[in-house]
Amino acid sequence: MEKLIIGQHVSFKNNTQLVGSVKEALSYQANTFMFYTGAPQNTARKEINLELTKEGQEMMQENGIDIHHAIVHAPYIVNLANSANSDFGIRFLKEEIKRCEQLGISKIVLHPGSHVGIGIEEGIKNIIEALNHVLEDSSDVQVLLETMAGKGTEIGSCFEEIKSIMSGIQKKTRIGVCLDTCHIHDAGYDITNFDEVLEKFDQIIGLKNLKCVHINDSKNVIASHKDRHENIGYGTIGFDQLLKIIYHEKLKDVPKILETPYVSIDGGKDRTYPPYKFEIEMIRNKKFNPNMIEEIREYYK
Repeated sequence: MEKLIIGQHVSFKNNTQLVGSVKEALSYQANTFMFYTGAPQNTARKEINLELTKEGQEMMQENGIDIHHAIVHAPYIVNLANSANSDFGIRFLKEEIKRCEQLGISKIVLHPGSHVGIGIEEGIKNIIEALNHVLEDSSDVQVLLETMAGKGTEIGSCFEEIKSIMSGIQKKTRIGVCLDTCHIHDAGYDITNFDEVLEKFDQIIGLKNLKCVHINDSKNVIASHKDRHENIGYGTIGFDQLLKIIYHEKLKDVPKILETPYVSIDGGKDRTYPPYKFEIEMIRNKKFNPNMIEEIREYYK
C-alpha cells in the first residue's frame, strides 16, 4: 500500500484546543493536520491547556497520526521583511515557538514577508536578521519558509529568494521550506512539468529541506501572482496534475496539507463548509469527482 501523509487546515478553539483539532482531522479521514494556535488575523493568544494537549497527543497516537507530521502556521500578519515591525514579529514568533513546544509540534510555517517598497535585497536582509534572533534559543522547532505567489511586494516567490534567506540563517537545522502548489503556479513555475520544477528546487534549495507541501488548486492562470486557492480539481492546475504531486515518490515522506476554500451552501458567505472530507476521499480513490461541490452542499444541508 502506498504511504500517503494527507491532512488539511483545522481549527484550534480555546475550549478544546489540540483535542478539537485532532477530532476535526479524524472526521475528514486525515492522518495529519495544520492549524493556527489562535486567530490568523491577529496575535491574541490564550494559554495552552496542558491537559487538553496530553489528551490530544494520546488521541493522535491511538489513531496513527504522527505528531511530527502535524504543522502550526504562523499568522500571516507577521512581516519580518519590514524592519519597522520586526521587533514585534521576533517577540511573537519566539512565543509561538514556545507554544509549539508545549503542544509537541516540531514545525511552524511562516510567510517570509513583504518588503513594502524597500526592495527585495533589503527585505531579505531584514528577514535573515529577524529569524536569527527568533532561532537563537535551544528549541528544536523548525521554521518552514513558505513559497509565495509574488503578490504585491511578497518575498519568496522564487526558489532563489528562499535560498538567499536560508543561506543567512546561522542555525541551519532550524530552517526548512513549505512548498505551496497554488503559490508556485501563480509565481510562474510550470508544474505540468513537476519533475523539472522539483529538480530545480533540489538544485537551488535541496529536497532534504522540503518539510511540508500545501496542496491547493488555483483560480488563476500561471504567473498571475494573485494567490487565490481553488478546490482540488476545480482550478487551472487540475486534479491529475495535483495527484502526481501528492503521490510523487520523492515526496512520499512529506506531509501534504490542503488549504482549499470552504464551499458555500446558499451562494453567500454566511454558510460555508469544509471540503476536506470529500477532497481527501477523491485523493485516496485517485479519481476526480465532478459532483463534489453539489455533494458537499447536500451533506451539510
